[in-house]
Amino acid sequence: MFFRKLFIVLFIFCVTPTLVAQKTFKKTLYQNGQIKEQGWLLNNEKTGYWKFFYSNGNLEKEGWYKDNLEVKYWYFYRKNKQKEKEGHFKKGFKTDWWLFYDIEGNINHKCQLEKNQKNGYCLIYKQKKLVKASKYKKGKKINEWKDFSSFREDNSLKDLR
Repeated sequence: MFFRKLFIVLFIFCVTPTLVAQKTFKKTLYQNGQIKEQGWLLNNEKTGYWKFFYSNGNLEKEGWYKDNLEVKYWYFYRKNKQKEKEGHFKKGFKTDWWLFYDIEGNINHKCQLEKNQKNGYCLIYKQKKLVKASKYKKGKKINEWKDFSSFREDNSLKDLR
């Protein structure tokens, strides 16, 4: 009876680790010693929150992974630390609203995307004011408005949510 229990305990300790998912933290460095990327791996696939850096040490992008694919909300930065763009991913594809910033840090346009293509509205801003709008279907422009008042005449603002 003792040997049978011992065998069961040893079997559990020897076999269970291979059956349980292995989550490890990974950090990769550039040759200059700066961090290149860091985040969690689950069974050798990126999972959870990850950060990527330029070789100068500044943050390049940050966001979530699931099953080695980008998901949820991501932020992207220029080498000088300014925000470049931000938006949603679903199963590795850009989707929903994305915001794009000019070099002064102001939004210069925002677009609805689906599977990495413009699909919906794109709104163009100058000096923080909406100056133009376009509508896309599967990456092709299907309509354009040169001012906000003509856009409002043709569209419901509920479409912008």
